[in-house]
Amino acid sequence: MSRLSKRGEQVRQFILSNVADHPNDIVALVSQEFGVSRQAINRHLQKLTKQKAIVAEGSTRNRSYSLGPLAKWHKLYELSDGLEEDVVWTSDIKPLVSEFPDNVRDIWSYGITEMLNNAIDHSGGAKVLIEVEKTAAFTRALVYDDGEGIFKKIKRELNLNDERHSVLELAKGKLTTDPSRQTGEGIFFASRMFDAFAIISGDVFFSHQFDKVEDWIGQIPYESLGVEKNGKGTLVSMQLDNNTSRSQKRIFDNFSSEEDYSFSKTVVPVRLAQYGDEKLISRSQAKRLLSGIDKFKIVVFDFFDVNSIGQAFADEVFRVFKNQNPDIEVFSINASQDVEKMIDRAESH
Repeated sequence: MSRLSKRGEQVRQFILSNVADHPNDIVALVSQEFGVSRQAINRHLQKLTKQKAIVAEGSTRNRSYSLGPLAKWHKLYELSDGLEEDVVWTSDIKPLVSEFPDNVRDIWSYGITEMLNNAIDHSGGAKVLIEVEKTAAFTRALVYDDGEGIFKKIKRELNLNDERHSVLELAKGKLTTDPSRQTGEGIFFASRMFDAFAIISGDVFFSHQFDKVEDWIGQIPYESLGVEKNGKGTLVSMQLDNNTSRSQKRIFDNFSSEEDYSFSKTVVPVRLAQYGDEKLISRSQAKRLLSGIDKFKIVVFDFFDVNSIGQAFADEVFRVFKNQNPDIEVFSINASQDVEKMIDRAESH
């Protein structure tokens, strides 16, 4: 490939990677990045439009661009005893991503089979819908079952006070309501592999983005995900760049022991233990946070968006728990100055 054509490919790839966030100013953005003329950029835009990689709307002065779907596919499956996730992957989903690099296909294989297996084994529903939409830049898949709802089921099985507690338990990484059949690791690792991962069930929305440390509960984006309000069941959304260099091994290695490659490290989002303006002050709140983490060798408490904690809360986590579990390494990240003072005070005792 000549130097000139290689630069053209770089410009077009930049457009595809950024047009979703810059539909109205993509020309200015490309010009700033590459120092090329508007005429040259428009030629690239015309080429991508002709290839149906992007879609142009509006007049010349008010034109906007968006990624065009290269493929849209969906299928409704009966959640009968005969449905098998590996067969669905091989026969229906794998052909849709066959041109992607091996590492990208491996991530899609993991995400689709794990989420479909959850629907088959745990949802209690009758049907599951899988949708795949592929653009020139990324692919998104939805797995939507009509069962009880994942957060409602976890709340019921674990006798939790609130469905939002279920998100905290999932975020730790080894939660399963059926340990004889599953390890509880599938959702945790899937949420770390994809660029964007989300679960909607009932009124609770759990989300993780690859470039952000924290998990979060937010307002449900019904319109962007194409689902109805107050819908039953569970919807999982996964999105991945078609040319990412990320791999399953890289993600597993980040949370695995070097000795036996076991899932030994977790990052616990402390903010999920609080609601709204609630302060984390009590030992009962701390015990909620600590539930199940004795399964790990390394525990990192992420205090992102937690401004303060109480003395009893800090003491339970950083003195009592550490003394009761001397073989577990406990760390904290993203702690504010006030939080650090409480942690230091607890550890000094």
